[in-house]
Order: sequence, then C-alpha cells, then structure tokens
Amino acid sequence: MGDLDGLVTEFLVESYENLDRLDKEFVELEKNPGNRDVIASIFRTIHTVKGTSGFFGFEKLQLVAHAGENLLVRLRDGVLTLNADMGSALLRTVDAIRGILGNIERSGAEGAAIYPELIAELEALCTGRTVAAAPVAPAPVAEPAPQAAPAEAVHPVPSVVLPAVSSETASRGADPAAAAGGSLADQNLRVDVRVLDRLMNLVGELVLTRNQILQLAGSAADGALATTSKRLDHITSELQEEVMRTRMQPIETVWGKLPRVVRDLAKQIGKQVRLEMEGKDTELDKSIIEAIKDPLTHMVRNSVDHGVEKPERRIAAGKPAEGRILLRAYHEGGKVTIEIQDDGGGIDPARIKAKAIEKGILTAEQAAKLPEREILALIFAPGFSTAEQVTNISGRGVGMDVVRTNIERIGGSVDIGSKVGLGTTITIKIPLTLAIIPALVVQSGGERFAIPQINLLELVRIDTDKIATEIEDVYGAPVYRLRGQLLPLVHLNKVLGLPETQGAALNIVVLQADENQFGLVVDNVLDTGEIVVKPLDPQLRGLAIYAGATIMGDGSVALILDVFGLGARAHAVGKGREGRTDATAVAGEPKEPLLLFQSPDDGRMGIPLSQVVRLEELPASSVENTGEVEVVQYRGEILPLIRVFQMLPERRRNPRNPDAGVSPDVLPVVVHRHGERHVGLVVGRIIDTVEESMKLQKAASRAGIKGCIVVSGKVTEILDVEAVVRTVVPDFYRS
Repeated sequence: MGDLDGLVTEFLVESYENLDRLDKEFVELEKNPGNRDVIASIFRTIHTVKGTSGFFGFEKLQLVAHAGENLLVRLRDGVLTLNADMGSALLRTVDAIRGILGNIERSGAEGAAIYPELIAELEALCTGRTVAAAPVAPAPVAEPAPQAAPAEAVHPVPSVVLPAVSSETASRGADPAAAAGGSLADQNLRVDVRVLDRLMNLVGELVLTRNQILQLAGSAADGALATTSKRLDHITSELQEEVMRTRMQPIETVWGKLPRVVRDLAKQIGKQVRLEMEGKDTELDKSIIEAIKDPLTHMVRNSVDHGVEKPERRIAAGKPAEGRILLRAYHEGGKVTIEIQDDGGGIDPARIKAKAIEKGILTAEQAAKLPEREILALIFAPGFSTAEQVTNISGRGVGMDVVRTNIERIGGSVDIGSKVGLGTTITIKIPLTLAIIPALVVQSGGERFAIPQINLLELVRIDTDKIATEIEDVYGAPVYRLRGQLLPLVHLNKVLGLPETQGAALNIVVLQADENQFGLVVDNVLDTGEIVVKPLDPQLRGLAIYAGATIMGDGSVALILDVFGLGARAHAVGKGREGRTDATAVAGEPKEPLLLFQSPDDGRMGIPLSQVVRLEELPASSVENTGEVEVVQYRGEILPLIRVFQMLPERRRNPRNPDAGVSPDVLPVVVHRHGERHVGLVVGRIIDTVEESMKLQKAASRAGIKGCIVVSGKVTEILDVEAVVRTVVPDFYRS
C-alpha cells in the first residue's frame, strides 16, 4: 500500500467500512423486506462507491456498482419488491466489490475478473425476470475479509483515519501495515477529533512537566534522577511526535475539490482558467484545515470571478486567453503561508477609493491620505463590493469580510497585494496556535524570549574590543558585514523598550524573515529546546511582534517572538511576501539589494549593494590632490575619489553643488572594490537600501547609466559603476 496515492487509500478505507455496514443492513433487510429506509441507505452506499470509482478510473468496479445501483433504485422507488433472488444477487454484488477493492489494495489495479454473469443477472432482475445465478469468483485466500467496525466507532462529529499499531510493532519500530498483513480496514480506525484535541493538550502539559523535571535534574546531584529524567525526555519526545502526526493532514485534502470549483465557475461565466498548485504536501493541523476550507474556497472563486479576465480582454491586453491561478503553500517562520495568486487584471486603487467614498466608508479627504496597501485592504470591509451588478456569484458585498473574520478567529492574518494589469496575490498567514516546536531562548533586559528555530540561521559573537571596527553605521542604522553582505542589526532592547545592559560581547542572532535577513542583538543566548506554543489572548493578537507564549521549565511565562513582525517594526525588512504590491509579486522577477541616493535634480539613483564594500562619511578637509585625481588617506592606503555627478553633468540642476543634498563639509562615500584595489564614489545624500527587481524598464539615455527602474513609485537611474570608474581610473579593473 505504500505506493498507493493517499486519496485512493482514503477511498479504500471508507469503502471497506461502508461494505461492512452493508452486511448488517442486508441481514436487517431480509428480516423486513419492506423497510424503505434500509434500502435507501444501501442505495446511497453503492451509489457513493460507483461515483468515486469513476473519479479514480476504476471502470470494472464502476460497472458492477452501477448494475447493483439500478436494481436498488427500482426497489427504493417501490417498482419492485425484494425477494430471495434479489437479495442473493445484491450480496454477491457486495462480495464482487470487496474482491475488486482487494485487488486495488494489493496491486493498484482492479484485476482480471469482469463479472459478466453477475451483471447480466442484475439487469434481468431489474426487468422482473430471473436467470440462473452464477457463483462469483472468490477473492484470493491470502486476503482475509475485513471485519465489521463496531457501531460505536462511528461518530457524527469529524474524525480522522489512524493506523492501528500494536504495542509490539510500535516498540520494534516496524511498519504496522506489514506487520498486520491484513487489509486497510484492519489497519485503520476512525477516532473522534475531540479525543485527539484532548490528547494533544495532555501531551503539551506533559512536555511542560518534562521541561521542569529536566531543569530540576540538571541542578541536582542525584545520578539516578538524571538518568530517569533523560529516559522521560526520550519517551515524551517520541510520544509528542506521534500524537502531532495523528493531527497533521496535507493541505491537498482542502485543495482536492478546488479544480472542480474553478472548472465549473469558469465555464459558467465564460472564462478559461487553469489552476496550478505548489506545496500540496504542506501539512496543517486538522482543526486548521477545517477552519480555512470555506475561506479558501471563497477566495479562489473570487479570483476566477473578479481576477481573471475574459478571453477576449486577455488577448487584447497581450495575454494568453487562458488565465492562471496559482495556489502555493509553505512553512515559514513557524507559520503556514498560503498564497492565492492570479495573473488577471489586478485591482485599481482609484476604483476602490471611489467605491469606498460612494458607500460612505471613507471621506474624500481620508481616501486621499491612505497608502495603497490600506486602500486595497478595503475589500475586506463589510458590505464592500466593486461588482457592477449583483449576480448569483458576486456583487452583494458579503464574503471577503467573513473570510478575514474566520482567518483572524484562528489567530491568522490575510493580506492583499495587486498591480493593475498584472494580477493579484492574497496571502494568508496562519500563526502557531497549538504546537510544540524547537526554539532558541534568549534574554534581553532581564526578560526571556523564545525564537522559533525555523527562523534561525546562525549565531555570531563579537568581542567588546572588536565592536568599534566590525559594526558600521549606515546613516544612523547599525550594520554588520557578514561574509561580504551587509546585515542590518536590530537591538531587541530598543524595539521592546527594555533597559539596556552592557555585556562582555555583542550577541547577534542571525534571522531569516521572508526573503530578508537581519541580526537580532540580545543580551544573552541561553539555551535551545522544545517549547509548547500557547496562543495569545485575543486582545493581544494585534501585537505583530509576538507569535504566542510558552511556559518555561521554572514555571515562568516567556513570549515567542514573531521574527517577521519584529523585523518590520524595526524597519530591518521590507514588505516581503506579506505586502507585495509590485509587478514582481506576479511576474516572479528576482530581487537584488539596492542602495538609493539623491541626485542633483532631486531625483534618485541607485547602486547594486553587491558593488558596495563600505559606506563612509569623510571630512571634505581630508581630500588631497594627486595630479587630476582627488584622494584621501583611508585605512592605511590612498583611496582615489570620484565625484559621480561630475561624471554625469547633463542633468545637474546646480553646477556649483555637484554633491546633492549633503553638507559641504562632509562627503558621503561609497567604497567600491575590485580585487585588492579600492575606489571611493562621492554620491548624494543616502536615502535607503531596498530590495528590487533589476530588470530595466527604460534603456540608458546617457553614458554612465545602465538604465531606469521604478522603486516605490519613483523612477530611479541605475549607476554603471564600472563605466564611471574607468573614466577616472582607466586601469582599475586590470588584473
């Protein structure tokens, strides 16, 4: 069974359970042939088997079930009355279905038997005739018949299928299916999800108790206690892993129904839409799967209805007639992120503004001050809709507000990014609600905090005597050069308003937040271990820098840091996936770090950060001349200086002020290196560092410029560093 698709496995388990129930119902029917309720129940079961077998392409199974279904329809409708021949034929139909299921389970195929005599007998019985019954080919002896599940195992509440593992098998670590040697019905049982919820809570409390015992054992001198606590630690970890596994399901269980939803809706409204999925194996807790099922379906329908254009409009816009919707799921930062991305017409902020003003949600003055991201978020307002007319699909202004409410109810968030003409991306982030994760425990300002290890890249320790030389200041922002890359630093004490302390060294926790990296400076790095994540109170969920809380081994509470929220609060990371509103969110263009500075005409220019070794502010009085080249003494060498704007004189607004927006006494210098040689580029006022696609949107209009791109809505010229340097130092790039 290891090679069978997960959906087929679920189909087999459910079918076996249904057939077991049929055995009981046929016995009941023989006692009371006129019981229409029992006949209807048998019909529904056979109908389900027939429909599902057709979905998987099991044609022989479908034919047998269809023949039995035809007879059951006439019995259910009262056209025929059940007799002994009909009862025997239907029982043989059940046996035939069970035999085919056994073949599928063993080999993935239905087998050679096609049961023509049985099908002919069922067809004859439908017309009131009788034929000589032919025996059904028995199932192979090696396949034991599935045993009926006890009635109390069936619950009207949600349940999940679990492998039944004997204690002997579990202790050996063997494959339970192989050890049992039986069918799937023998190897699986259904368990009430509420039982798993209680079990998970108990395991969480066990982990907390384990952590406390380990802490006590570590401070005691009792060797027996230390040995026993280690054994407890090992058993608890294994139990925790197995219990968590029982609750995890792939997101494919939700996505499986969406292709049909997209296909039917697109056909209904005259569109061509292709649905693609990435990360179908991403696992979620069962309770979260249930919570996001309806919101996810609604947003996909919304993408088909509002996002993707009709074929004629797409062709006129230079797009293929068929639209594309991409579902992507992945684990990130201790959360699960789900993206619904379409390549449709996008959302026009001006139209959103106008509709919001029309509905009285905003005044014209308020709308004029809102940033684009908040304007797009208005689609989640109750009663808001941009549909021109009300249909049975959209236009009533309900749905997206409910989507956000349902996502936030489980502690998640939903965000939207869009670009007119390119498409829209909706991002759902589901935070940690009930989980046990590995974490790094740090201390700042006398308080302890936990950082999910999924965000952790490495730890860096800088001795006190090296801090002055290794930590640089980029216009008020501390950075550390880690293997040639500038790493923004965030002091946890400053972000949280905690008292600052002076230690013997600088401790930097290098973290990954979305596509960005930054260094979190903490007072002490304490330990690593597994923590039980407890959700924050609803009143505290608006604090984006925390993902939850946990109880430490000594019984105290520690907050779990949300790495992305922390980086965003400190302006160490950009919008990332959560706030993509540019073209690259749809087109998927790679981004590069870019240093922005002011040009003399109050415009902006940029240099790829990969060409920047260091940023310096040098006194103008330190500049000397060697021939026609300006130089300064810099770190034991003579550094040639190039005033960038003097190399690009065409657009200089003020010829007497070649260095835009800076003090005449201080020169902003970008140090560029090739091999062992350095050169300093004197530029304008440094504006910012950003990550942006370097795909040029306009060709160069003059020497020394590679071209233009748009950054945050402003045209930015990209400096051709090599061309500018060669103009002043022709041999700089020679080996």
